[in-house]
Amino acid sequence: MTAIRVMLVDDHPLLRAGLADAIAAQDDMQVVAEAGDGQQAVAAWAESRPDLAIMDIAMPGMCGVEALQQIRSRFPAARIVMLTTFGGDVQVRRALEAGAAGFLLKSSLRKELVGMIRAVHAGQRYISPEIAQQLASHLGAGQLSEREVEVLRCAADGNANKRIAAELAISEETVKAHMRSILSKLDANDRTHAVTIALKRGILSL
Repeated sequence: MTAIRVMLVDDHPLLRAGLADAIAAQDDMQVVAEAGDGQQAVAAWAESRPDLAIMDIAMPGMCGVEALQQIRSRFPAARIVMLTTFGGDVQVRRALEAGAAGFLLKSSLRKELVGMIRAVHAGQRYISPEIAQQLASHLGAGQLSEREVEVLRCAADGNANKRIAAELAISEETVKAHMRSILSKLDANDRTHAVTIALKRGILSL
């Protein structure tokens, strides 16, 4: 039996070492490449052509989603599973739309890693149950426009409507209209609540 060839991408060497040890304990899989950031991942994929990659979504420089997009633009059949520390549905949706083969919570690695690798290698898509639940709970919810995200990001920095209007070169009335739309789409009570929801869902990041 030919071993499943796996590439590991994470900016934490200890996490990569733990994954490599778990994979090395399996007779039907092996680690053939490692990378510490998105740019290294793109180069390492082209050089090693693994069967699949396990890649952190949040890395310095080029993030996991950007690396995923670049790899799949050159290798459309690439199977890449994204890792995250939390199940914000927006970043998960972005990665899945970019062609991710799966999504795994880092807290679930110990119990799901080996089964996930075999499932994805067999052509299946794998999503941790906790992440699938997050996606399902926000199914049909209104998505914020790019401008609404900009307005909310400014609000998260503590700016009043007048300051947000000046920063984005729009009227204060337009800011208020965007904020009403944001509160409605996120089912939030006020802007602080909206920011909290946006951080939890991955619409905004700290």
